[in-house]
Amino acid sequence: MSITLALLLSLQAAPAAVPPEQAAPPESAPAGDQVTVDGEREPSGRLGPAQQGGGDIVVTARRRAETVQNVPIAMSVIGGTALAETGAYNVGRLTQLQPSLQFYSTNPRNSAANIRGLGAPFGLTNDGIEQGVGIYVDQVYYARIASATFDFTDTERLEVLRGPQGTLYGKNTTAGAINVTTRKPSFTPEARVEMTGGNLDFFQGKFSLSGALVEDVVAARLSGSITTRRGTIYNVTTDKWVNSQDNIGLRGQMLFQAAPNLDITLYADYNRQDPECCAQIFARVGTTQRPINRQYEALAAAFGYEPPSRNAFDRITDLDSPLRAKQELGGASALVNWDLGPATLTSVTAWRFWNWLPSNDRDFIGLPITTVSANPSQQRQFSQELRLGSNGKNDVDYTVGAFFFHQTIDTQGLQVQGAAASRFLLNPGNLVVPGAAGCIPATANACNPAILDGLTSRNTIGFKNTSAAAFGKLAWHVTDRLEIAPGLRVNYDKKTGDYVSVVTTGAGSTTLNSDQRGVLAPQVYTPDFDDWNISGDITVSYDFSPDIHYYASYAKSYKSGGINLSGLPLDANNNPILTSATVKPESVNAFELGLKTQLLDRRVTFNIAGFWTEIEDYQATVTNGQLGVLRGYLANAGKVRTRGVEIDSAFRPFDGLNIYANAAFTDAKYVRFVDAPCPPELSGGTAASATNPASPAGQAGTATAPSFSPANCDVSGQRLPGISKWAFSYGAEYNIPTRIAGYDGQIYFGYDGSYRSDFSSNPSESIYTNVSGYSLSNFRVGFRADDQLNIFAWLRNAFDQDYYDLLATQSGNTGLIVGQPADPRTYGVTLSKSF
Repeated sequence: MSITLALLLSLQAAPAAVPPEQAAPPESAPAGDQVTVDGEREPSGRLGPAQQGGGDIVVTARRRAETVQNVPIAMSVIGGTALAETGAYNVGRLTQLQPSLQFYSTNPRNSAANIRGLGAPFGLTNDGIEQGVGIYVDQVYYARIASATFDFTDTERLEVLRGPQGTLYGKNTTAGAINVTTRKPSFTPEARVEMTGGNLDFFQGKFSLSGALVEDVVAARLSGSITTRRGTIYNVTTDKWVNSQDNIGLRGQMLFQAAPNLDITLYADYNRQDPECCAQIFARVGTTQRPINRQYEALAAAFGYEPPSRNAFDRITDLDSPLRAKQELGGASALVNWDLGPATLTSVTAWRFWNWLPSNDRDFIGLPITTVSANPSQQRQFSQELRLGSNGKNDVDYTVGAFFFHQTIDTQGLQVQGAAASRFLLNPGNLVVPGAAGCIPATANACNPAILDGLTSRNTIGFKNTSAAAFGKLAWHVTDRLEIAPGLRVNYDKKTGDYVSVVTTGAGSTTLNSDQRGVLAPQVYTPDFDDWNISGDITVSYDFSPDIHYYASYAKSYKSGGINLSGLPLDANNNPILTSATVKPESVNAFELGLKTQLLDRRVTFNIAGFWTEIEDYQATVTNGQLGVLRGYLANAGKVRTRGVEIDSAFRPFDGLNIYANAAFTDAKYVRFVDAPCPPELSGGTAASATNPASPAGQAGTATAPSFSPANCDVSGQRLPGISKWAFSYGAEYNIPTRIAGYDGQIYFGYDGSYRSDFSSNPSESIYTNVSGYSLSNFRVGFRADDQLNIFAWLRNAFDQDYYDLLATQSGNTGLIVGQPADPRTYGVTLSKSF
């Protein structure tokens, strides 16, 4: 198999190692416990990027304490120390360690996490739909991926579960789940401090304090973090570095051991991020089917404009609108565990908030086309989960539960067009000529800046989302080796919204001409969606031996339908198409086969999973070719399919050397999507018809021969956006026992590498927005003394690889392609100390 060959080659090339770390104790264990690996007690939280050879790693993926190798789920576990050593201090940085996980972000709100290519539609965020990848922190569901973009603070372990998880988790998650577990309060006094400094003025400081307030009854934990970094892109207009980092976070916990069989943990957290962010800058120009004098190059020449650099990796821009990505997020929760003997009753009650205050430059260049683009938002959520889970191992184990969730979102959108908008966005036919002479005739709307200058859309958007579910999972131990585990979920979702867009001219009038309505159209609509569905799964697992486990699973799942809250597409008369206000639920059929093995006295861990998932009514982000559509809207594609193979492996050939290699082959495509938005090279021309068929891709129109563009395109058979077919993560660590400054510990040398093949960065694949594949190498060298001291120097993106996080198009089919360059080479030193 080619994936196995690539895996072996990556292992032969790996020069160094990841420590044999282990996850935190099961949640039922006393706070501060340690787990056992190969009979030796070691500090918790040191599991590396893959489960390492040797030892039992305890997780709670199925809502009870089990070793990761015995869980019939494709999953990966990373300990808190490994997160720090590899630089994966937030969700976005996990992609270098987890090949099946993709994370894309143009700013915190417009972020998406996908597992196996599924989760959220690629493109700008629409609040009216669910995310398919569930984010859980200390068992609390985070409704928006943006609210999970905080820096990890005092993290014990992180679990990435792949595939549908709706029969075990409160909120239905059709693509997978990311579980973050923080360190629990300890009755034994302890303190942790971590400080990091690096280039780009990078500084990160973390601390945690824990101890008993009332001996054996009440314990508390307080932790915090601060992260600052200079931006990576220089804005010549403002003389500032942008795409910076400026984060602070605080988290508090209090554990009440109310009785030997009853404990209550209270949580509270607050995070604030206020960076000057997030810039997308000039990457390249591609030819669309617009008339040649309305392509980007001609329009820029008409203004005498030239970007400060045509190479995005010069990291220079001239954006002329303020950039801001400020957010405040936090909440409070209560986790109650009551041991009833045969079973444990668990209650998780949570309230959370997220306040978003952005500002963007949505024309991406230093011309006043769109001078203001901001959608401040205030989100609140309340959730209540009750679960009853059997204790011990019985002939039949079970977890049953009920879940209630309510969310509100209030958004105040603002978009303002500038003096250059008329020339860029309006169609003057064949009358525009570049140069000082300007336009002929001067009375054409496209030649009159006043037509769009100051055109303003003020959007008031409200959203309410209520979800309730009952779910359960049984585990029938037919024999000591054979387990059959069926699950069932009954779910109800109701979403209501209101969208009011008031558009005024630069003179303050609400009376608009057709050109103005075609750019920013007044809209008022009140979408509504509600639906019941029943989903379920079944897993059959068999233990060939204590170290060889096989499983097969099937899941029938649903991703809730939704409502469009970013404005609706317009008909030929520039009126909103109300039938597009809602989208239907996704119907998911997921199959998986897996084999988990540990060999050679557990010095080798090798897990492989194959999956095949089909989705009917896939929720996609689309546009309908309108010049003023910045955000797109949602629609149901006919059908998509994703299939592939995943490998997680770890090797410990001898004491002191640990090697890991993970791989994912993901083949994801549209099976049926006949009315998709067309890519840029097939957009911008005159509407095609039976007498004027579509022109060749990338053929610009001329004064005598206009190009014709199809209203939509059949992309059936094309790959889904944002998904690399091949992805690998690999690395090694070698450590040498030694004693330094009175500490018995290890000198270690580590390497972490990753590779992703190219992917499409547009909902319909475009030759202009394909992101090339790239590989990254990170190095570290340091000294650690168990869980007491760790000091290491690190080098990330060591070879200064130039690559894009994503590419996008400028509104209006001008042919301008903008990109978000990823981080350049960074380096620094980290010191952590426990007391």
